[in-house]
This record gives sequence, structure tokens and C-alpha cells, in this order.
Amino acid sequence: MRARTAVLCSVADQGVAALTNILVLVAAARLTTVSDFARFSAVYLVFTVLLGASGAYTGQPLVLRRGAGEEARSACRSAVAFTLLASAALGAPLAAVCALLPGGTAGGLAMLGLVLPAVLGQDAVRYAFSTLQLPHLALLSDLLRLAGAIAALSAQTYGASPARLIAVWGLSALPALLLSAVLLHRATPGARVRLRPMLRRGHLGQRFTVEFAVGNATAQLSVLGLGAVGTPLLIGALRGATTLFGPLNVLYTSATSFGPPLLGRIGDERRRVRATAALAAVLAATAALWATVLALLPDAAGRRLLGDTWPAAAALLPATGSQYAAMAAGTCGLLALRMLDPRTTLALQVVFSLTAVAFLAGGYLVGGVPGAAWGLFLGSLCKAAATWTRVARLRRRGPDPADAVSAAASPAAP
Repeated sequence: MRARTAVLCSVADQGVAALTNILVLVAAARLTTVSDFARFSAVYLVFTVLLGASGAYTGQPLVLRRGAGEEARSACRSAVAFTLLASAALGAPLAAVCALLPGGTAGGLAMLGLVLPAVLGQDAVRYAFSTLQLPHLALLSDLLRLAGAIAALSAQTYGASPARLIAVWGLSALPALLLSAVLLHRATPGARVRLRPMLRRGHLGQRFTVEFAVGNATAQLSVLGLGAVGTPLLIGALRGATTLFGPLNVLYTSATSFGPPLLGRIGDERRRVRATAALAAVLAATAALWATVLALLPDAAGRRLLGDTWPAAAALLPATGSQYAAMAAGTCGLLALRMLDPRTTLALQVVFSLTAVAFLAGGYLVGGVPGAAWGLFLGSLCKAAATWTRVARLRRRGPDPADAVSAAASPAAP
């Protein structure tokens, strides 16, 4: 596939994935009360953490591979098979335990455990298609995923429980998963499934999962913690605000996950870093523009989007918009570091993720929910500054052949 066509298909695919994500949350907000949306948001936040961890362990090492030879085809099949087995092994006990607990949140988590293989498996195949340089197949799968999710949620009535919405949303991924499995089977004829390398010490996904755990997952679980000890509506308010920035959120995640195969087409390292910096500027400007559009949105239109959750989410738009602009720079900075030396990002993630949690908690203590939102912005700003400072130092140092890291494995972290 030509480079321009691949880029267009990848961008379109990320747009469809973003639209699916935001419409699911918009539908849930419109179909539930404020308290039920907070419960749904808590469950969806857990899913987001699991999705990120799955992508970090299997997807991100996969897309760092180059070429579409036998080794890459085998790695793609293995990554998808591993994701399905691991999600089933995790989802079954989650469903069994939460089914015994009372409350709407527990019921939603039980349903999430049952549908986890479907939703994580479908996402894993997207990484495989990106690695095989077949983004048009990922686009086809995600279009079916979008149609299935919207059709299923549109059939629900107001007052549906979080558990019912999670079940409907998860099962709607099955057609897209089946189609993706057939397409992947045809794209990787004869490729063997090897699960053992993915469990070996030194697999690069282990490092990326640790980075995710101390990075994105730490901040998201901190929101859950503040919602538990403070006000549960904190989760709904923050989730409602970030829902409005859903397309940007998915684009940022996709930049890290699917950017390497596209930027890898640029032969010169200096040009790759410059292209990544330009991408950061474009995404930051897009975040600022989108925040401005949302701030000017009439109250009636906002309520059509988020229902009863709109007033709380609208109050957080300035802080959330600023956070997403800072996240654009930080995400692209991490992408540049991944291409220069994947081992350099772990320390940054640890230090500045803990910093973000401190800002989040401190902001909540000082200014309540708006203060927590501004705390998230400060954490993202600090991480962005640190990542690009590190990129500049690596560029001045120049390439070191001893620092080359395989996509399959890296030296164990000390």
C-alpha cells in the first residue's frame, strides 16, 4: 500500500475509533441519571485501564516491528491469541466475584468481565493490521464496530442499568471481532502462534505495561480513589468532560500505538523527530480549538449531548482543554523517545505520573472537582516538558548502536 493511502486509512480508522468511543459515552449519559452515569463511568474507566494495559503488553511491542514477513505474521497471530486467552483468564474471575457483590457498579464490572475477550480481542487485531501495513482492514473492522455499538445502544430506553449498557456495548463487538479474525487469518496464512516468547523475561511489553501502570493507569485509578473517598460525582464530572474530548484522547493513544509504523517510513532520524514535533503542534492546536468550540456550545446543545451530566462537565472545560493541549506535547514526546530509545521512557513515566497524582489530589483538596481538573493539567504540562527535554538530550548525544532494542525483547529493567 502506498504511504499516502496508508496514512489516510490510519487517520480515518482512528477517527472511527474515536467516534465510537465518544458516542458510547454520550449514549450512556443520555440513557442514565447522573448517579448511574457515574457508576457506568467507573466501570468504563476500569475497562480503559485494562485496554491500555493490553495495548501496552501486546500491541505496542507489535507495532515496533518492521516489515510483514513470516516473523511479523507469526507475531500478529500470537498477540491476538494471547490477548484473547489473557482477557478470558482475567474476565472470568472478575465476573464471578463481582456477581456476588451488591450495587450497580459491581453489576457493571461483572458484565465487563464477561465481554472482556470480545472488546480487547477486537482492539488487538487493530494492532496486527497496523503492523502488517493493512490499515484499511482495521478501518473496515472499526466501521462495523461503530455500527454495531450505535445500533445496540440506540435500542435501549432511558433508565437502563449500567450492567445492561455494559453488556449491550460489549456484545456489539462480536461481529467486528469475527470479521477481523477472518481477515487476519487470510492475511497471515500458515503463520504459527507462539505464546511462550510473550511470557519470557525481557519481553518489551513488560516494560511498556509498567510504564502504563505508573502513567495513565495511576492517574485514572486515582480518580476512582478520589471518587470513593470524596464524592462519586467526581468520576461522572471528569468522565463527562473527557468524553467531550474523546476524539483527541483516542488520537493521542493511537499516536503512540500506531505512529511508529508510519513515522518509520521516514529514513532520517532528525526528520522523524521533526515530524513528531510538528504532530505535537498540530494536536495541541486542535485541542485548543476544540476546547473553544465546546466552551461556546449553548447549554441546550450540551444537555442533548450529556443529559444531566452537562452542567458539571461544562464547568471543567477550561481545565480539561488545557490538559489535552499539554497531553498532545507529552504524548508526541513519548513517541519520539520510543523511536530514539524505548528504554528511556520508564523513569519519566514513574516520576511524572506520581507528580500528576500529587497535583490531582492537591487540586481536589484546594479547589474540589475543578481543582482536581487543573491538577491534571499541571501534571500533563510537567510530563510534556520533561519528555521533550529528554528528546533534545538524546539528539545531542547522537545514536548509540549499543542502545538498540528489539521489538520482541529488551534487557530486564534493573
